[in-house]
Amino acid sequence: MAEKQQSSDYSSGGNIIPTPEEAASFQPQVVAEGGWDKCWEDKVTPWDQGRATPLIVHLLDTSSLPLGRTLVPGCGGGHDVVAMACPGRFVVGLDISEKALKKANETYGSSPKAKYFSFVKEDVFTWRPEEKFDLIFDYVFFCAIEPELRPAWGKSMHELLKPDGELITLMYPMTDHDGGAPYKVALSSYEDVLVPVGFKAVSVEENPDSIPTRKGKEKLARWKKINW
Repeated sequence: MAEKQQSSDYSSGGNIIPTPEEAASFQPQVVAEGGWDKCWEDKVTPWDQGRATPLIVHLLDTSSLPLGRTLVPGCGGGHDVVAMACPGRFVVGLDISEKALKKANETYGSSPKAKYFSFVKEDVFTWRPEEKFDLIFDYVFFCAIEPELRPAWGKSMHELLKPDGELITLMYPMTDHDGGAPYKVALSSYEDVLVPVGFKAVSVEENPDSIPTRKGKEKLARWKKINW
């Protein structure tokens, strides 16, 4: 009981953002008990910073984020979705958790930006909308899925992007811990599943805006879809 109480402190409503090693010690149990909805119900959301990812804010401030139809898989509370949304960039936030999307809608449903984004309950591995995307941003989704699903993730990224579309991955956590979620990642984890389906990395760099508990454990990679 004490362990569960401790884990419940790691929510978007608190000030504690655990390290990936800490999150991997308690999050899998909650997911096993009731899926990702259970995490939101129990407020065990260690991936949620309670605000837009600082990197997204940086890219927006430096006009380094492409315009066009945009997808955020595993959007959770929707902070990045709303931050990116604007007249030239319609953003779709995708999640399989009904409770996550309920939280997102409660928080942002009355936003003045509401006509520039939508939240959709679908599975990224099977959902194929009529219109593809110019941009996809993946941060804490890739590390949340079981490693054996990563090739299917790469295939979905390819099928959801328009020709010459861009995939931005904030690769995290680049650690050496056991278990997950979050599962450890490396640049090769992405290359192994993206290059074979037609992606090319056009830049890989340290994240200039990591929060303290993630500093040195993540890198920004930008990929172009070159084979369609």
